Amino acid sequence: MTKMAHRLTAAPILPRVRPRMLTTEARGRLLLDIFRRTRGTLNLRETLDRLLDGLRLLVPFDAGGIFILREEMSPPRAGPLTQQIAGVSWSGFTPRSPLTDPMLREGRGIVGHVIRSGETVRARDVREDPRYIMGREATLSEVAVPILLDGRTIGALNLESDQLDAFSRSDVEVLRFFADATAIAVEKATLHERLLEAERVDRQLLHAQQVQSWLLPSTSPEVHGYELAGLCLPSARVGGDYFDYVPLPDGKLGLVVADVSGHGLSAALIMSAFRVLVRTCLRSGHALDEVARTLHRELPDTTAGNAFVTAFLAVLDPVSGRIDYVNCGHHPAILDRAGATAMRLDRGGPLLGPWIEERFEVAEASLSAGDQLVIFTDGLVEARNPEGDWFESDRLVELVAGHRKLPARDMVESIILEARAFAGVADFEDDVTLLAVRRVG
Repeated sequence: MTKMAHRLTAAPILPRVRPRMLTTEARGRLLLDIFRRTRGTLNLRETLDRLLDGLRLLVPFDAGGIFILREEMSPPRAGPLTQQIAGVSWSGFTPRSPLTDPMLREGRGIVGHVIRSGETVRARDVREDPRYIMGREATLSEVAVPILLDGRTIGALNLESDQLDAFSRSDVEVLRFFADATAIAVEKATLHERLLEAERVDRQLLHAQQVQSWLLPSTSPEVHGYELAGLCLPSARVGGDYFDYVPLPDGKLGLVVADVSGHGLSAALIMSAFRVLVRTCLRSGHALDEVARTLHRELPDTTAGNAFVTAFLAVLDPVSGRIDYVNCGHHPAILDRAGATAMRLDRGGPLLGPWIEERFEVAEASLSAGDQLVIFTDGLVEARNPEGDWFESDRLVELVAGHRKLPARDMVESIILEARAFAGVADFEDDVTLLAVRRVG
């Protein structure tokens, strides 16, 4: 939000000195005065107020302002300056709304020109300058200089006078030097504000991380005759991967692994909404193809139509070992059979989201003693080593078979560790989720 200080008066602190030549000694005194004025505050608005007060002691003016762009808007873009300015200090102007002020709303006027062009403007008679827009009726002359930092225009310094040709070339020299010193003070204030904002964002992300951890299963359910284990590792603080166990009224167990497009907080928000949808649909008792169609129809309303989800949905009957599943554009799950070739469960339909087609097919598999079902997201098999090689699903199939004698939890953790070792990194580039279901006898 734009921060503004509408200031009608500014009382000088030091005797007014108007140097005609900016000598080395004068530059040093000016820098020292600016340092003293901005010492003790890291607030951008207060820093600008103090700078404008100090400028009045160097160059007389009847109205003035300092305009600082938001960091991400430097260099300035086309469009309203009111959306691009981070801080303003005004003196001598009648307060007015950014919504009606032509300079702020449309970036017009001498200040808008200076901010966009990076040029200095000295208008001896504003009535003859086509760029001038009246901000106050008494103004007859105006001077504006850009505030530059590392070659970028980060704002503008503007003075207006009720006299014609009130600003000399030496005044422009003073203003340019003052603008350079202002850039340093502003950088310090904006850096402080960025640090404060980073701390706020960090606290928010930490809270989001805690909330997301509550949405994922903290333990695996106890199902007689089965071992279950799942693990989800977001690549950032929060992520878009999701897995779940959903107890159903008839003693069956719903299994879900899903991957939301994108990363970070936006994907995590979609994931939390998807969790509610999928749990509600599974507990409704409808067949899996109807569950998938409902998710497909409802998801665009939840994501504003700009995201999609891949998902593997399954229902396990612990008594018979039967698994009904529908694969919604997800990586095929691995059905590892003791002493037999692994199967890839890929039957289903398209990914869930902004597509018209919604035909989904429910397929069936079964778990006998020693068999195990492994469902995963693409962050695991698409992990790459420094040479650019993929971890790939074939490698995962081999690891699943090779770790069959380990408890399911140990197998999941071992596979994750081996994928990390393969990639040579502590953290994966993408969210990684792995869910294992093993029938033990």
